[in-house]
Amino acid sequence: MTSEELLQKVRKIEIKTHGLSRNIFAGEYHSQFKGRGMAFSEVREYQPGDDVRAIDWNVTARMNRPYVKIYEEERELTVMLLVDVSGSRNFGTISQMKRDTMAEVAATLAFSTIENNDKVGVIFFSDQVEKFIPPKKGKSHVLHIIRELLSFEPAHTGTDINAALQYLTNAQKRRCTAFLISDFIGAYPLPLPKGKGVTDPVTIASRKHDLSAIQIYDRRDAEMPNVGLIKVRDAETGKRMWVDTAFRSTRNAYAKAWRDQQAALETVYTKTGMNNISIRTDEDYVKKLMQLFRS
Repeated sequence: MTSEELLQKVRKIEIKTHGLSRNIFAGEYHSQFKGRGMAFSEVREYQPGDDVRAIDWNVTARMNRPYVKIYEEERELTVMLLVDVSGSRNFGTISQMKRDTMAEVAATLAFSTIENNDKVGVIFFSDQVEKFIPPKKGKSHVLHIIRELLSFEPAHTGTDINAALQYLTNAQKRRCTAFLISDFIGAYPLPLPKGKGVTDPVTIASRKHDLSAIQIYDRRDAEMPNVGLIKVRDAETGKRMWVDTAFRSTRNAYAKAWRDQQAALETVYTKTGMNNISIRTDEDYVKKLMQLFRS
């Protein structure tokens, strides 16, 4: 795309996502994520309306009346966006490609971050880390991120989520809020390797950081239409083959492979405790992001 076309797309996404983050997500972001970085300050006597979960039972037992723990909110939060730029993102059959939805979702999260005066950074990954944008504040920084989301072309086409998560763990020493944005096609680990426990990157990253998964997919990722004999190409490996979609068995096998992948992802989410949502390219991602913020 030309520089003029890129600027137009940047402006379009800025208008759409900045409005969403300011009018819809800012409050949810602040209440759900901003309050997670807390440091213990003191205890004081219980007052009506205090959260009973904050009661310090040891002090309460000693003083013979209820006391609660008081925490101070950390002044600054860092948000990291891990964005999948593998070959399979360049696919879409309805309103837009997966890469466009990924860009809009990431931009909305980025604007929500700066609305609360926090830092946001990005890790672009394929089967290796392609680019790292260090966390910073400010609108100009977010506009730079959006330009990269729209125009960045990776050197590789495969997917290795482990590589991205290892990089996150090494690069971000302090706890942060991280969003893993991917279609998870060709992703590893699916499922988690047996016996590795806390040594695998996804478990380590989810324990060290507040990690959430956002799956962006197209309806044809999940089901194959009956359109007869077609030639298809794997966007990540480049392999081409003929597929006769007229056979029900072929379509069923394709759908089963998708269900198996989703079941493997659920195993990862359950084991690591990751919050997660799936967004189809023709769905309203606003509702899904609100669901994630409240989960």
